[in-house]
Amino acid sequence: MAGKLKKGTAAAANLFRMIFRSPTRIPIFGFAALILIGTLLLMIPAATTIGAIKPVDALFTAVSASCVTGLVVVDTGRAFSTFGKIVILVLIQVGGLGIMTMSTLFILLGGRRLSLTERVVIQDTFTIGGDRSVAFLIRHVVVFALILEAIGTVLLFPRFMTGKSAEEALFFALFHAVSAFCNAGFSFFTQSFSAYREDWLFNLVISFLVITGGIGFVVLSELKQHFPFNRRTWSRLSLHAKLVLSVTLLLLTSGTLLVTLMEWNNTLAPLSVPDRLLAGFFQSVSTRTAGFNTLPIGQMANTTLFVFMLLMFIGASPGSCGGGIKTTTFASLIVLGFSRLRGRRQPQVFQRTISAGSIGRAMSVVLISFMMIGVATMVILMTELGETPHPESRGKFLELFFEVVSAFGTVGLSTGATPGLSTIGKLILSVVMFVGRLGPLVVAMAVSRRTAPRYYYAEEAIMSG
Repeated sequence: MAGKLKKGTAAAANLFRMIFRSPTRIPIFGFAALILIGTLLLMIPAATTIGAIKPVDALFTAVSASCVTGLVVVDTGRAFSTFGKIVILVLIQVGGLGIMTMSTLFILLGGRRLSLTERVVIQDTFTIGGDRSVAFLIRHVVVFALILEAIGTVLLFPRFMTGKSAEEALFFALFHAVSAFCNAGFSFFTQSFSAYREDWLFNLVISFLVITGGIGFVVLSELKQHFPFNRRTWSRLSLHAKLVLSVTLLLLTSGTLLVTLMEWNNTLAPLSVPDRLLAGFFQSVSTRTAGFNTLPIGQMANTTLFVFMLLMFIGASPGSCGGGIKTTTFASLIVLGFSRLRGRRQPQVFQRTISAGSIGRAMSVVLISFMMIGVATMVILMTELGETPHPESRGKFLELFFEVVSAFGTVGLSTGATPGLSTIGKLILSVVMFVGRLGPLVVAMAVSRRTAPRYYYAEEAIMSG
């Protein structure tokens, strides 16, 4: 008996060392544990109003909530009880702020000092140069989140008072404020926010929460430090903040114009001109990160869906609640391309040179992301369509491709194909959401073996282009 206990202890110690040997593995196991707990809680009959749901549906919902995606296979508002909705709310909040952020907060509150591994993970996620203390960082992350969510709850509360008690309206406001700030896209309404598409205050509040949750805590901290703004504020911001703000503004503006123009006589046709602009802006904000919608996604033009996929692929910014390859990755490659066209060997922007390491990571993220989406799309086409001839499955490719990109970008927009997926299809999307939330490069680094090369081969040029 003592021998078995000793072997079990040794096995647990080896597992612990394997997990914490690489800091990149900590978020993976943390999110996996969160998803497991969420799945078990959602499988309890008390969590639903329709009896126990299928294990795969509970798993999919837990993954979608923990990875702040918003894709659903059951109606959140109708299928889950108050207890189930609270479980989803907690999964969104913990998943949005990140396992390491929350666990580090508890450690700090408990008075225990952080290990070197914990410091590395937190600083790599939320800082650029690691020149700020972890306690300072975590305090600002949590304070920003709670303050902005509280403001959102107060502003949304009157909008949910119609036909509801004060307690129910408060819960609705809190849930949707947290879902918006964490870029989760979960809603109690079957048609998302379609009923509020002409409500300017509601749309602007949700958009504000989505944008602030998607630009990253580092940028929010910098903006707070330089408040109130003046002419010199921009020059004092870091290159990271300048790229995030510039690309975010560019994507919001271009997305609004494209959606409004392409849907002017389609899904926007019933609205007045000002409301069309509002709906176009809201959909541009939500498409990159959150996944709410005030327009019927399944009725949009193919060109609009293609633009949506581009926006979802780019996603939010580093250190934020959103997914995608991130705005700085997109900016780095664009700057690299324009710099090479202008004859410059190094990518330069805002009177700064982007480091070779940053460019290398950006190229790796994009390459792995393309591979991830390509493989997932091919497998899900095999499981859902099989050998169905193309004439009998017209439009299905775009719908399934759209769902995969939405899952990877942790966006949650859907053409309506997700609820009808097979069990294998749901599991595939769950894996894509998991990798998309953690970041493909983080997952690749976590599962790879790091060994220093003993020698290098001679270089030789190849022809390309």
